[in-house]
Amino acid sequence: MPQWLTAANARGFASPPQMLPALLDAARGRTDLRPSALEFAGSRALWLARLNPDWRFALRSTPGGGAALPHIEDDDGVRQLWQEGLFAERVALLSALRSRDPAAARDLLATTWATERAEDRLMFLDSLRTGLSPDDEPFLEQALADRSRNVRATAAELLSALPGSALAARMAVRAEACVAIDHTQATQAAGGTEPSGATVATPTIAVEAPHECDPAMERDGVVAKAPAGRGERSWWFGQLVEAAPLGTWSRRLGGRTPREIVALPVTDDWQGELHAAWCRAAVRQRDAEWSRALLGEPSAPEAGGPGAVSLAERAKLLGTLDAAERAEWVAGFIATHGLSEAFQLLGVCAVPWAPPLGRAVVDALNIARDAGSYPWSFSGVMGLAERCLDPSEAGRLDALLAVPDEPENASPGAGGYWAEAFQRLVTTLRLRAAMAEELNTS
Repeated sequence: MPQWLTAANARGFASPPQMLPALLDAARGRTDLRPSALEFAGSRALWLARLNPDWRFALRSTPGGGAALPHIEDDDGVRQLWQEGLFAERVALLSALRSRDPAAARDLLATTWATERAEDRLMFLDSLRTGLSPDDEPFLEQALADRSRNVRATAAELLSALPGSALAARMAVRAEACVAIDHTQATQAAGGTEPSGATVATPTIAVEAPHECDPAMERDGVVAKAPAGRGERSWWFGQLVEAAPLGTWSRRLGGRTPREIVALPVTDDWQGELHAAWCRAAVRQRDAEWSRALLGEPSAPEAGGPGAVSLAERAKLLGTLDAAERAEWVAGFIATHGLSEAFQLLGVCAVPWAPPLGRAVVDALNIARDAGSYPWSFSGVMGLAERCLDPSEAGRLDALLAVPDEPENASPGAGGYWAEAFQRLVTTLRLRAAMAEELNTS
């Protein structure tokens, strides 16, 4: 249903009026349907929602509560709504204006910034994420002195996403003071021209975390109080590295590439903290080269990667890559590690899955089936495949519809379950193919 609605909206279709109650009931029960369902339903749905309390979610889900916004070029109407409108209307107005004219939205916000409530300033500031550019830096620098700690923290986060900002430069100086190459670390030679048993210096990253969080650091968004269970110095250190431009590290660490830097050993058990901070920085700064370095090769023996501390972090890094590269990487991961750890990674891949990824998923399911694996542990992936596999893959699955011979160590009834699951998958793929064909010919 989400795919049908997305396809119908892309073609400019609208719901027949008599279907609106059923459509609103469906969207009421499934929040994932609401954006596309309300777009398909149009303004009549908002009119109906005002008459039925069960459908009030439609008003809450629509910017400005369904109120009509003035045309962006209507300066008087925009100014009047900004000064007199309800909070939801003002948020909707600012978001709409920001997507069309970022500078005009920022200037509008500046006219009332000093008189806004702290919680409202935070929401308005968040709208600047859309179209964020160096032109926003002066406004955000002023927000670093805001009365609200949350506003200051958000302003600092936005500035650190601009690698050329003054805040990013200040953070780079602080972070550089904590990280350096140590050439004194020695390891025993394993071969080559060195005499047997000789030692050679191995470049190693040395870390000296800050000993205090001074007021200037706090002004630039560093949170002084560490969460329970975290050491203060490592907490401050992680925030500095996360906010420093990633270009800092090639200059600081001998002109090395991100991949070479990530491969360097780190002294005194600081590797996890340092790599995790680089992961957060790569995601914040949308740096694909650093993301590739931290992800490592998908076929690497360690499923956690050289830099990612968890699959959740790895999924975020994948989000900085384009759709084709993301799909190719996850396909390689599945080919090496199977599906047991891939579910979270599959969720960040574009739908329908690219052919290499679709083939990798089907091949891994087939391997699990032939091995007599416990079938119910793959039900989540099966459900995802029903929604995400390209419908053209249905023909490749016909050979998997028969009940397989069960190995001696297979789960009882596993063969029948696998055949039933593949049958359901094929049926769904063919339904999706028919659905797309019908919409294309409408």
